[in-house]
Amino acid sequence: MKTQVTIPAAQRHCSIQNVAVFGSADIDENHPLYHDAFNVARFLAYNNKVVVNGGGPGVMAAATAGAQSVGGTTLAVTFYPKDMPEFEGRFSGNQVTLEIKTANYIERMFGLMDHADAFICFQGGTGTLSEWTTAWLLAHLYYGNHKPLILYGQFWHDVMRVMNDHFFIGEKERQVYRIANNEDEVIQALSQFEMELADRCGLPPRPPHYA
Repeated sequence: MKTQVTIPAAQRHCSIQNVAVFGSADIDENHPLYHDAFNVARFLAYNNKVVVNGGGPGVMAAATAGAQSVGGTTLAVTFYPKDMPEFEGRFSGNQVTLEIKTANYIERMFGLMDHADAFICFQGGTGTLSEWTTAWLLAHLYYGNHKPLILYGQFWHDVMRVMNDHFFIGEKERQVYRIANNEDEVIQALSQFEMELADRCGLPPRPPHYA
């Protein structure tokens, strides 16, 4: 049986409404990373952003919980796996406002790319790695209509240093992301990106206000 896999198409984005949160599924509520994701998602939801994640545990559950703590809207793009013991799948403790079910892992990942206007990548494993690089690639391919990318954590400075030293990374690829070391820097990065999007669309140069 053939499965239809839809690749996200180029879209014109003039603002940020839906923000996807990526990160490790293998942490619990006591981990500092959980608290970081919770606080960032709470800030997003408080400022009327829809928080998007993959419906799993760890950072994904933290993002949902953070958004819901201020009455925010959450969206999960999920996949219910069979014979994939290393994939966390759907987490019953991550109850969202709206769930979109997909047929396989690739459709899930592309669904996350398609239903978000921006991405925040926390520390994670190979799944987070695939999401980060896919979001970065799509921003490169659709540059000019690309979706912004925020990399959360001090360690990203080392990661991107390796990328720039050992891979052929172009100048435009460096312009589609910002590294944020804390919640305040996430706010600053979002403000900068929203001003860039407004300028791209020819909207009045009014900086976004975040509470």
